[in-house]
Amino acid sequence: MRRIISSLKDGKGFDIALIAFPFAFLFALAGLPLIYNILMSFQEVDMFSLGTFWRPFVGLKNYVTLFSQPETWPILSNTAIFVAASIAGQVFFGFSLALFFWTNFPGASWLRGLFLVSWVMPGLVVGAIWNWILSGDFGVLNFVLRSAGVIDANIFWRSDPDFSLWAVILANIWLGTSFNMILLSVGLSAIPADLYEASELDGANVFQRFWTITLPMMRSTIGAIVSLGLIFTLQQFDLFAAITSGGPNNSSNVTQYWAWDLSFRQYDFAQGAAISVIMTVFVMLASVVYVRSTRHEVRG
Repeated sequence: MRRIISSLKDGKGFDIALIAFPFAFLFALAGLPLIYNILMSFQEVDMFSLGTFWRPFVGLKNYVTLFSQPETWPILSNTAIFVAASIAGQVFFGFSLALFFWTNFPGASWLRGLFLVSWVMPGLVVGAIWNWILSGDFGVLNFVLRSAGVIDANIFWRSDPDFSLWAVILANIWLGTSFNMILLSVGLSAIPADLYEASELDGANVFQRFWTITLPMMRSTIGAIVSLGLIFTLQQFDLFAAITSGGPNNSSNVTQYWAWDLSFRQYDFAQGAAISVIMTVFVMLASVVYVRSTRHEVRG
């Protein structure tokens, strides 16, 4: 201990301290809860044994029970649809807005900043706003669709099993589009203007320039955005809690909300921990893809 203190005073161990303290901080706040959750997924847990590590070990029983439940596969299907549709919508609208603001018209920077309001707002606030928009009786969305002649009667977006999941998807697309727009705008600004000038001299039109220059140059950026979108979307909980609560009849339930429901409503902590471990694996895989995408972009 005396050697460590003397090395810190001499400045020799300062670099070690810079690494050790943040690592200890992350391990205490993230590592220990993760280890505790993994252990809990292999144990039999009840209300009385929740606060201790010493619980009966049941092996893979919690995972086997989880996948034998009838609601598991519909919820996994909902999760896949939610993630795929949300990421596709966020990338499409984010890319469209990034291309729109790329023209740099007067007031573009101010208008671009307004789009960031949705990203900085808390998820529960966004959910409350979309609760009003999606209301079946007096919602703005029904009013707009009726005025345009698209529908004849009100649609109860939050309570209709055919629309409840898509209601949350719509809100999540709105929430994440501005973030995608900013990242894609940065990627577009890094493309050399000489490429477009040369292709325009060669007679390429707007769509040809987009297909042969913009998309290939943005490939790594889009890959990173998709990876980040997967991470954020798998962690989305607030919108489900605020808009549908996973209902009706699990029609809008997804794994992240189901894990919370099993743990804190049904008090089945082991099953909730098992779902959380499975989700953690997918998030870690997405993180690896994101790191590889950004590394490729830096090298390029």
